[in-house]
This record gives sequence, C-alpha cells and structure tokens, in this order.
Amino acid sequence: MTGSGRRISVLIADDQPVVLRGFAAVLRAQPDLTVVGTAPDGAQAVRLARETRPDVALLDIRMPEMDGIEAARRVLETEATRIIMITTFDLDDYVYDALTAGASGFLLKDVRANDLAEAVRTVARGDALLAPQVTRRLVAEFARQRRPSPAGSPLTPREAEVLRLIARGLSNAEIAADLVVTEHTVKTHVARLLAKLGLRDRTQAVIHAYESGLVVPRA
Repeated sequence: MTGSGRRISVLIADDQPVVLRGFAAVLRAQPDLTVVGTAPDGAQAVRLARETRPDVALLDIRMPEMDGIEAARRVLETEATRIIMITTFDLDDYVYDALTAGASGFLLKDVRANDLAEAVRTVARGDALLAPQVTRRLVAEFARQRRPSPAGSPLTPREAEVLRLIARGLSNAEIAADLVVTEHTVKTHVARLLAKLGLRDRTQAVIHAYESGLVVPRA
C-alpha cells in the first residue's frame, strides 16, 4: 500500500461539520495521504466507499441515517477497506461492538493532528490501532461481560503464546525479543494464527484472546 509509494486514500464520515472539515484538512496536508471523500452520515459513507474503494475509512460511531457500526459492516462486506471508528467518549458503549464488527481500532475526536495521520498510516499497513490508554482497557472491560468462547483452540502452544503477547499490546519486534526469535518468525506465527482463527487483524486477535479466556482481564 505504502511500500509502492502510492498515496493512502481515506474516506471520512462524521455528522459534525467541524470535525469533518478538521479531519479532512489535517489529512489533506499530509504528502502521503489523500482524502477521496467525506460524508455526513453512514449511508452516504457506504455509497462513497463502494465508489472510491478507500484504503482507510474514518467512521463516526454515532451518525444519522446509519450509524458507524452498521456502515462498517456494510463496507467490509464488499471492500478491503480498513476501518477506524471515531468516538467522543473513551468508554463509549459502542466501541466494543465496532471492533467486533471488523474495525481495526478507534480514535477520540480530540485526537492530535499528528496522531490522526499516524493512525491512518498504522491501519493502512495492516496493523491494529490499539490506543495504549484506552483500547486494551475497553476490550478487557467488555470481554469481562461476555461469556468465554468454548474451549478448544487450533493454535500451537507457540502461536497461543504469541497471541497472549499481542493481547498485551506488544509489537512484532517486542514479541521477537521476548521469545528470543527473529521478527520474521513472529510475523509467520501471527499470519498463521490469524488464518487459523479466521481473524481480520491484530485488533480482532486481541478480542479473541480475551473472549476465549486465553487472556484474563485484570481486575
């Protein structure tokens, strides 16, 4: 995506004009990003996503006509677009549902300009957007309220260990250092465990780790 030097295409949907214009201005100022469309509601976001096929879509969780969660589901039915959800509150009840719907992460509306641009790049690379101060806490909190999935994992012991470390928020390089293996080996384990579990990315891997009981949320 970025390795070829091609610009990362971005779609933004938010029913607050100030937020919509602000995010668009920030991203348009980046040399490696291009905004291919903006929408004031989820329904228009879905239509634009199918027309422009953006690399990344920023979707407000709460919008008229169609909320961001439903919009994310519909976009992901037909497009390979990566989804970042936008929310006003760091403990929004809808965030967990957004992540399980296939979103790669989420951002608060007061995100700093540099962090916004870097978040788009992170997700475009195929990495999960796990905001250190919020996302893992949210996943743990909501997973605590859900019943663990039935036991029985197709993962090897090493893959399960890699999944535990992913759930702790470690990068591939950090996991490699922890396990004393090469980063390439870690990438291979990550790719295999995602394929075995039918998961889209690392964010869904974190959710699975909690829901399956592989990782127990801290009290």
